[in-house]
Amino acid sequence: MGLLLTVLEIVAPVGLLGAIGFLWVRTGHEYRMEFITRLSMTLSVPALIFTALMKTTIDPAALTALTLAAIAAYLVLAAVFWLLLRLGRLPQRTFLAPMIFGNTGNVGLPLALFAFGEAGFAYAVVVFAVMAIFSFTAGVWLVSGGGTPLRALKEPVTWATLLGALFLWQGWHTPDWLTNSLSLLGQIAIPVMLITLGVAVARLSAGHLGKALFLSVLRAGICAAVAVTVGLWLRLEPVAFAVLVLQITTPVAVTSYMLAEKYGADADAVAGLVIASTLLSVASLPLTLAFLI
Repeated sequence: MGLLLTVLEIVAPVGLLGAIGFLWVRTGHEYRMEFITRLSMTLSVPALIFTALMKTTIDPAALTALTLAAIAAYLVLAAVFWLLLRLGRLPQRTFLAPMIFGNTGNVGLPLALFAFGEAGFAYAVVVFAVMAIFSFTAGVWLVSGGGTPLRALKEPVTWATLLGALFLWQGWHTPDWLTNSLSLLGQIAIPVMLITLGVAVARLSAGHLGKALFLSVLRAGICAAVAVTVGLWLRLEPVAFAVLVLQITTPVAVTSYMLAEKYGADADAVAGLVIASTLLSVASLPLTLAFLI
């Protein structure tokens, strides 16, 4: 009973804020997705990443180990899903990026914070940063069918990650007035991302839900297996291991749908993956947390 209550306390805030966003647009209220997304990815999320890395008291060696684990996990997932999609004769351009990259921002960051505290949150930021850089380089290249990986250099998230890592490595800190300002700006990121997730799910028009559900179940099992294997192989300490598994097993990110729509992939099929994997995560993430806690 105690474990059930603990998991409920972790998951409930995430579900509640997502439900607020869902009901907000379903009841006819306006929500300017483009503005909110740009505000989050340009200001609040970079501020969140930078301050989290700068202020963390975790040993840099432990963060480096988790970074390597996250990179290894995403590379293994890319290889596995590329092979499976090829065997299943499904279009790589539509399905590969969504199968690899989970919702480590909207879902993973708050869950890690509520489940494992500030240390878990700092670890989760590292995995999110690795995912974001991969997503804005290889992910965009996959969905668009070409382009340059240097696109990531235009993203504030990339520079926030690099600067945060530099400040952590050197032991530098910004002046208190700037740190407080950046912290305040970063604090809006998590609730806004959760509400935006609910809004996005409410607005999605899904296609091929049967196929999407099958792929979501397959994805959940493979992601969990890969994360656990990589974490054990690199001998991550317990909290880092738990955060890696949690982040890698998050549902398909809404940004995958946005990229598919922008670059002309099958957006309806990706929307189906987002909805199916998000609904599946209502059951799978509490079970994952129960295993990890």
